[in-house]
Amino acid sequence: MGDKGSRPRRVGVMGGTFDPIHNGHLVAAAEVADRCDLDEVVFVPTGQPWHKADTTVSDAEHRYAMTLLATASHPRFRVSRVDVDRPGPTYSVDTLRDLGRKYGPGVRLFFIIGADTVETVLTWKAVDEVFSLATFAAVNRTGHRRGATRLPAHAEVVTVDMPGIDVSSTDCRERVAQGRPIWFLTPDEVVRYIDKHGLYRATVGSE
Repeated sequence: MGDKGSRPRRVGVMGGTFDPIHNGHLVAAAEVADRCDLDEVVFVPTGQPWHKADTTVSDAEHRYAMTLLATASHPRFRVSRVDVDRPGPTYSVDTLRDLGRKYGPGVRLFFIIGADTVETVLTWKAVDEVFSLATFAAVNRTGHRRGATRLPAHAEVVTVDMPGIDVSSTDCRERVAQGRPIWFLTPDEVVRYIDKHGLYRATVGSE
């Protein structure tokens, strides 16, 4: 751990549909925060995920509320509405632009993604700008590790291993639809929220 007073503020950015957010998301964020010496991690629920245009996704306000509940007890976790409030499809470059403006020039952003997702990054909108706006923190999960994709020379990627937690949003939705429990797969407050609002009573799309 370095002297935090002598370096730029370090902020993790964890975007996602969070439909619902689960303990795998939280452990990944906590692990990156520790390994990369982050001052905070901001969770950013997507508004209209561009890559899920043909998939039914829960209302953004439900996903935002669940993310707030899930992160409330961690002193370094925050939640942002920048993608929820922005009209149109959600793209990572817009997320990073908005957060860069919010935090100002004295911040270094770390964009947290699954290591397996690195292989798709080159298809993203304005990918060169995305790499210039943030360092990527690629999280290796059980069965999902970073491949050998060649990235632009200016891309900065750090790889972080996380404890094995085999849970996905898809699994949580399917279990609820089948009347099965999701206790301890996602925080208790999220379980209660899903039950209160009757979410996922019919199974929905993918991760």
